[in-house]
Amino acid sequence: MFKQAHRLEIILPDWLGAFAQGYASTADLTKRMEFVIAAARMNVVEKSGGPFAAAIFESDSGNLVALGVNLVTGQGLSILHAEIVAIALAQRKLGGYDLGGRAMPSHDLFASTEPCAMCLGAIPWSGVRRLVTAACDEDARAIGFDEGDKPDDWVASLVGRGIETITSVGRRQAAEVLRFYADGLGVIYNAREG
Repeated sequence: MFKQAHRLEIILPDWLGAFAQGYASTADLTKRMEFVIAAARMNVVEKSGGPFAAAIFESDSGNLVALGVNLVTGQGLSILHAEIVAIALAQRKLGGYDLGGRAMPSHDLFASTEPCAMCLGAIPWSGVRRLVTAACDEDARAIGFDEGDKPDDWVASLVGRGIETITSVGRRQAAEVLRFYADGLGVIYNAREG
C-alpha cells in the first residue's frame, strides 16, 4: 500500500541561530555580505552543508529577517539551497509568500554565490526587490558544482522584473570559501555524479 508523507521538516543547524544573533543591522551592503560569507564559511566548518549562505534583509534598515545556509548534504534534499532556505524562513516569519507585499518594507536577498538555475527561478516569486551576490557562477563551476542552465544575461532578466541586481560584492572572499570547501574534500554534489 502506498503511503504518502504528510509532513516535510527541515532541521536547521544548531549553530545557525546563535550566529544570526551576532549580526548588527547596517545599511552597508559590503558589511551585510561579509556576514553572509562568514555564514557560508561556518557552514563548511560545522559540516552542516555546502559552502553557500543567503540572507533576507529589510532593504533600507538592513535588519536581518532570515539567514539560510545550504543544507543539501546534511538534509539529503536537493532543493535546500541557501537562497531557498532563506526565502522560506523569511516568508514563514513574516506570514506570507510575497516579501514584496504592499504592507511590507522592501526586502533584499544576499547570496554568497550567484544563483543557480533553480534559485534564479525562485527569486522573482519570492517578492524580493534586490539581489546582491558575491562569488560568480564560474567560481562555483570551477570547483565542480553544476549551476544548471541560466539565461546568458540572467541579471537583465531579473532587472526586467523590477529586481535590482548587484554582483561581485565580496567575490574574492566568497570564492575563497568555495575553495576552502573543495580543499577540505567537501562533497561536490550533482545529480548522477560520475
